[in-house]
Amino acid sequence: MSRQCTSESSQTIGQDKKILLMGNPNVGKSVIFHKLTGMDVEISNYAGTTVGFTKSKIKLGDVEIDFIDVPGTYSLESVSEAEDVAVKFLESNPTAIVCVLDSTYLERNLKLALDIQRYNIPMIFVLNLLDVAERQGIHIDVDLLEQELGAKVIPAVAVKDEGIHRIREELAKILEDGEGLEGKSPEGDRPSSKELWDRAAAITSKVQSTSKVEKSLLERLGEKTIQPWPGIPIAILVLLLALGVVVGLGKGMRALVLLPFIDDVYTPFITNLISNFIGPGMLRNILVGEYGFLIKAIEWPFALILPYVFLFYVVISFLEDSGYLPRIGVLMDAVLNRLGIQGGSMIPILLGYGCAVPAIISTRSATTKKERLIVTLLISFAVPCVSQTAAFISLLGDYSMLMLIAVFLTSFIVMFVVSRIGDKVIKGKTDPLVIEIPNLLLPERKSYFRKLKMRMRHFFLDAEGPMLMGVIIAALVIETGLMNQIGKLIEPLVVGWLGLPKEASLSLILGIIRREMAVLPLLEMNLNGLQMFVGSIVALFYLPCISVFAILIQEFDTKFAVVVALSTIVAAFFFGGLVNHIGLLFI
Repeated sequence: MSRQCTSESSQTIGQDKKILLMGNPNVGKSVIFHKLTGMDVEISNYAGTTVGFTKSKIKLGDVEIDFIDVPGTYSLESVSEAEDVAVKFLESNPTAIVCVLDSTYLERNLKLALDIQRYNIPMIFVLNLLDVAERQGIHIDVDLLEQELGAKVIPAVAVKDEGIHRIREELAKILEDGEGLEGKSPEGDRPSSKELWDRAAAITSKVQSTSKVEKSLLERLGEKTIQPWPGIPIAILVLLLALGVVVGLGKGMRALVLLPFIDDVYTPFITNLISNFIGPGMLRNILVGEYGFLIKAIEWPFALILPYVFLFYVVISFLEDSGYLPRIGVLMDAVLNRLGIQGGSMIPILLGYGCAVPAIISTRSATTKKERLIVTLLISFAVPCVSQTAAFISLLGDYSMLMLIAVFLTSFIVMFVVSRIGDKVIKGKTDPLVIEIPNLLLPERKSYFRKLKMRMRHFFLDAEGPMLMGVIIAALVIETGLMNQIGKLIEPLVVGWLGLPKEASLSLILGIIRREMAVLPLLEMNLNGLQMFVGSIVALFYLPCISVFAILIQEFDTKFAVVVALSTIVAAFFFGGLVNHIGLLFI
């Protein structure tokens, strides 16, 4: 799978022949896109915006044509970037449109569909999630819906491949009949939102009937999870269970499999192998010494970080695909409103515990600039990524679980303080919560494992390279004596204020490359409990890594990125030193 972040010019988009995949958010567009195109996709930003769309090639008969998954929207009123991009795609001369409808929310989906139809572009409708609708007692007359819409309607259950072949057939017929009409703004006055809603309601009342059915366990549970009682206790239980899976199983994998392999098999083998060819000296130390590249390049990423990263993505992918994450946002709305943001922002924050880069990108969904800035600050200051969390667990987990918990409690306190300051300082407003709550479902197996595979591939591609670079730098800094010079230069700050050994300066150097690298070198030092905790606090707040700094520049500007970087450095040293001196009073 090739994924690129590129920017398409409006001119190029207008020239290419293409089919648009459109619809409301969470109607199954991504599943249909994958089923029709496979894995060879590009992730791009529309020119002049931060709104992303997905593009690939689809082969219809002997013709290969661009297939574009347009950002999901509820309307074409151009009041947000996503809606504006959807309109521009409609005006870019598409060959055809595939409009996906959620069978369980037909009226709401038809409102957008009717608006799209005004552009007079060849169009087919995909009536997705029919199996869920039937379980809820919703029955839709597909033939009558075709008559009302004047276009082909394909019943589908995309996750089970039902209807996918018919979509291909209908698109091939459109291509055989000729090219699409030139995209342009429809003539005449645009119907008001009320008129579109009225028409959608009228069609729905004609084609849809309902019958009383006994709700399934998942449906009853889905209703309960958005109510304060028992929704909040369920959410606490789910999050504790998720933490138990990541920490408990991760430590088990490390202790029983990975570390024994590294310590008893790999390290002796590679050390003896190198020693047979290279005599004692700097080169051998760089390769297999205390910070030897050939040893730490395997131990740090694979034995200390990988098990927690893998298990985190196992859990977060399950919560996403089951439809549970938006429910946490609903439950947290009242709390987050006090912090100047709304419940929907809980999703980017949770994603930040995986990686800050996609989390900051996902803040594009915020309805106001103020909210986006506040959430970005929270992620940058106080949300440890999964690799960083893994490093904390490796450092503190075996020594004191209370210390590990204290690090995360500190993170929550700082999130509260930063959000309160941001709410007071940043001008603007926060809109009320408007969030899509999908049906609570068991994840579709193939889609789930495909997402898990994709995320782990990205971890290896995006994280392992910088981490290996950090390991090389660590070996060179130690063996060339540069560490002693740097240690003397910042000794008053590291030793005097933070109470750490001067060798901990290595963590500050490597933390710039990757966030977890601010913690991992501490594992090689003989630290007491207070020093471990101080090092963890410094690493928690320390400068976001190069990737985060770059995404801050891309999404906002250089000034904002520099301000965030400097603020986090100051906070890291201030709070780290404060914890050290308070701790010394009790020791």
